[in-house]
This record gives sequence, C-alpha cells and structure tokens, in this order.
Amino acid sequence: MKSIKLYSLFLLIFTMAACSESIMDEINQNPNNPTNMASRLIVTDVMTSTAFSITGSDYAFYTSCYMELNVGVWGQMYNAEIRVNEPVSSSTYNNGWVSQYNNLHTLKIVIDKCTSGDEAGNYLNLGIAQVLFAYNLAMLTDMYGDVPFTEAIQPGVIFQPKIDKQQAIYTEVFRLLNEAIVNLNKTTTFPSLGTQDLIYGGNKPKWIKAANALLARYTMRLSKSAPNYSKVIEYAAASFASSSEEFKFNYNGSTSVNPFSRFFQDRNYFGASQSLNDKLVARNDPRKAKFFKPVTTGGTIVFAPNGKPDQRQSYYAYSGLTSTTAPTYLLSYHELQFLKAEAYMRQTPASVTNAEAALIEGIKAAFVKVGLTATDASTYYTASVKPLFDANPLKEIMNQKYLAAYEDEGVEAFCDYRRLKGMNETPVTLVNTLQFPLRFGYGSSDVTTNPNVRDAYGDGAYVYTEKVWWAGGTR
Repeated sequence: MKSIKLYSLFLLIFTMAACSESIMDEINQNPNNPTNMASRLIVTDVMTSTAFSITGSDYAFYTSCYMELNVGVWGQMYNAEIRVNEPVSSSTYNNGWVSQYNNLHTLKIVIDKCTSGDEAGNYLNLGIAQVLFAYNLAMLTDMYGDVPFTEAIQPGVIFQPKIDKQQAIYTEVFRLLNEAIVNLNKTTTFPSLGTQDLIYGGNKPKWIKAANALLARYTMRLSKSAPNYSKVIEYAAASFASSSEEFKFNYNGSTSVNPFSRFFQDRNYFGASQSLNDKLVARNDPRKAKFFKPVTTGGTIVFAPNGKPDQRQSYYAYSGLTSTTAPTYLLSYHELQFLKAEAYMRQTPASVTNAEAALIEGIKAAFVKVGLTATDASTYYTASVKPLFDANPLKEIMNQKYLAAYEDEGVEAFCDYRRLKGMNETPVTLVNTLQFPLRFGYGSSDVTTNPNVRDAYGDGAYVYTEKVWWAGGTR
C-alpha cells in the first residue's frame, strides 16, 4: 500500500512538471496585448499616428512659426519665434522623432507580414503600408537630413544604428512608392479594409492617386539636384482629379480632433502673423476675413510682429480656421495644382498657359478649403493675381502656394522655402531677421544613446548652417 501511495505521488509530480511549461506559457500571455495582429488593425493605427502625431502636430506647429504662418507668443512657441533654445535643442522635436520611428517599425511589420508572412498576397494592405512608409520616411529625412535608416527599426538587434545619406533614403522613398502602385494594381483575395481605412475607405484607385501625388511632390523636391519637371507633370496627371480625392485625414470632432484645435485649446501659444496679413492685404485677398479672428467677439484684430512679439496670451488675434473637425492634409489637391504650375513654368520650353490654368485651379481649391467659392477665387485672380503672375509667374505661383498652406500645411511651406533657397530663389519674403532654421535637430532619444547621432548633432547649432542634401547641403 505504501508503494502505491509513493507511485501516485511520483506520478502527480511528474504530470505537474510536464505540463507546467505550457501552463506558464498560457499564464504569461496577455490577451489584451497580442503579439500577432491582423495587418488591417495595424494600418489603421499608423494612419492615425501619422496624421495626428506627425503631420499635424509638433512639426506643423514649429514650421508654422518659422514660415510666419503663425507667431509664437507663449511657451516653447515663443522660444521658437525668438530663436532661443527651441530650434537647437534635441528635446524640441523628440516626440515627432520617436513617433516616426515607431511608425516605420510598425509599417515594416505590415510589409513583412503581407510580403512573406501569414498575409502574403494581401496586396492592398501591402501597397497602403508602402505608401505610408514612404511618406513617413520622406518626412523624416526632409526634416532632419541624414538619419539612421538601414540599421534602424531593428529593436533588440542593432542598438546604435549608423546614419544614412539623404540621397540614398530618397532612392528608397521612390522605390517604395513605385512598388506600392504595382501592388495596389494587383488582385487580392483578402478582404478590403473598408471603414478601417480612415483615409480612403479601402479604395485602391485613390491610394494609387495618393502615391502618384507623393511622387510628384518628391520629384519636385529634387529640383536642385535632379530636376525632372516633365515627371512632376506626369505624376500629377495620374493623381487627384478633384479635392474629393486628396490625401487627408478627417476628424469627427469628439473622439478625434484636429491637432491645431487641441493645441490651441490646451496651450494657446500662437498669435496671428503680421507678415502673413501683409501679404493678404497687398493682394486684397478675401481670405483675410477667414484667416483671423479677434480674441473677443467684435473686438479688434491685433497682429503679432514676427520675431519680436510680446510674450502674452489672449491678446493677439488667432486663426479663424481652427476647428475640431478640420482635416490634416498629407497632400492636398491645391498643393498638387501648384506643383503642376511650377513644373510647367520650369520645364523647357515653359508652358505659361498650362501653368496659369493649374495656378487658377489651385487657388480655387484653396478658396473652397476655407469656405469661399470658386467664383470668389476667379474674381480675386483677375483683379489681384493676374498682374503679379504676368510680371513674374514663378514668384506668384510660390506665393499663392504659400498662402494656401495656412494654417496646417507649414511643413510643406518649410520644405519649399529651403528648396528654393538652395536654388538661390526667395520668392516668399519672410520678415523675421533672426536666424532661419535650415532643418530640425535630431531627437534627444538618440542624441543621448547613439554616438553616431550624438556626434552628428554636436551642440545643435548646425541647424542654422547646414542645408539638407536636396537643398544643396552635404547632410
């Protein structure tokens, strides 16, 4: 009897030991944090992050100050306005820096999953992920220049990735967009994203048009180093046919809100730009009535002087466009038309007629964007823009593109200004006499942990002296 009891005890211990590993594996799994998710769920999250945390957030806030679309009148925006600390500090853009690398890492998971993983053949999600990857990667290098890439987004494998040249990164951007178009044209047996696609609702043709629009933008970006204006026109022709197809992220105003609206509500760091107002006044531009509003209803609109405002809140006028439901534009229809207009003027021989037609279309779209009509735009063009266009077509094209960037397309205005500055052109006049940042400084997350980034960053003063590669610099 004693031996039977001992045998039973031994059997119980053996059984418990045998199953303990599988039991512990189950216990250690968090059902609320799965390690393998469907690509459709991942892509939705990245769309939101790209629009809210990258395009419409800190990058847009700071560039709107540098490009005099807004004036920083309080907190870090005031520091950026008067060029104290913010433009050179490694902590300034760190939130965007980290968010972009997180986005790239997440999108790489989707691309791998839909290329050779458990969703191989999911060409729709693959193409969308490639478009978003190219967009995030291009903005990363547009803002910072040379950045870690080929050795980056490998957590746990490479901890201190090397820095890659912007020229090589741009080659990858074009490869991704061209491959995305190929994949989006393929047939897939996987279901459409549908409403989980917060930008185009799973509409493949619209994603293809977005990829072509980005190809037009980035081809124009290289107009100093590798001009190809016929390609800009070709890509633009294959893109948006109207504002209904533009590449933008919409907010519902409750569970999701426009970042500028949230920033104004939470911080109230901006004042209306005197420089921007002067440009509108010089053209008798009716958008002036839409762009600005006084602090109190019926009060006086007070404009903040660029580069030297008083540091005070609730004094200067602010944006009349700020709304919880205003979309974040990743690439607008009006931008596409201005790209076409510039390309037509720069190609040899120039096509003034086509450039003017594209300019008019861009202005109409920009007017409708802020609540005016196409008729208002036509009247404005004839009375105010036409004489300026006839005198200097390229200058007026770039000024109209600049005006249309208010308030949330400051990143593209910043890129245009640096690109043209690299081409020895300054069609848009900025009045702030303080140093102009030629780029963003690397994020502190890598400045403090990666010697490759730390050495390139130095004391941060290079942001005022070093152009990015596509603007004629070396890094």
